Amino acid sequence: MRRVAGPRARAAEWRSAAGELVRNQILLDIPDWEYRSIAPRLELVTWPRQRTLQEPQQKLEYIYFVNSGLVSLVVATRDGKSVQIGVVGREGLVGVSSAFGLAHSPIREVLQMPGSGFRVHSGSVPSILDAAPHLHMLLGRYAVSQGLQIAQTAACNRLHNVEQRLARWLMMAQDRVASESLGITHEFLATMLGTDRPSVSLAAGHLQRKEAIEYRRGTVKITSRKKLEGCACECYGVIQQIAVS
Repeated sequence: MRRVAGPRARAAEWRSAAGELVRNQILLDIPDWEYRSIAPRLELVTWPRQRTLQEPQQKLEYIYFVNSGLVSLVVATRDGKSVQIGVVGREGLVGVSSAFGLAHSPIREVLQMPGSGFRVHSGSVPSILDAAPHLHMLLGRYAVSQGLQIAQTAACNRLHNVEQRLARWLMMAQDRVASESLGITHEFLATMLGTDRPSVSLAAGHLQRKEAIEYRRGTVKITSRKKLEGCACECYGVIQQIAVS
């Protein structure tokens, strides 16, 4: 994912009170004085894989600025089926709706890849945004961008085949974790793509034969980004354009 230059370019060298290097894109893009004002309220938390940050309809207690790892936004139905509608990495945050007055969400937020983030209690968010207008603007823009990405992902899940959707998902994941190797199982991918494991295994086999990826137990390695892009649908480009606009 392209880095959008912000007013605090030197922020890449900043660390939290706990000594964690700040990598979150939104925090890197706010002015120095805004970051200094909110830094004492940023609590560093670390997450193992498959940790759930938020359950559907549970009260939104925190917003999380993702610093590393990968969070899936998932919608589940009563019969146990689920599908991923979005992913969040260090470019964004989860729980953004609580920043604009919503107390609940139908979305489950779960860690696909372990990482860390900075959380802020939702009760503190209004006063923080009052004192940080640039951050307020960025959160509003991110909320709109995320909504558009979710809409495009929903269309992709309905209109495109599993191989195209898998290629799109792998590129989106790589953009957010900046790694060629993604620790993920076919079973979990099936849940995220709203399909079954045999379908994911078949699609992954096609991508491997095209030399776009290599799959070993629990790990997918992207061997050719260009070939993977050629296997994806147009939704990847649309989502990326939304993300950097």
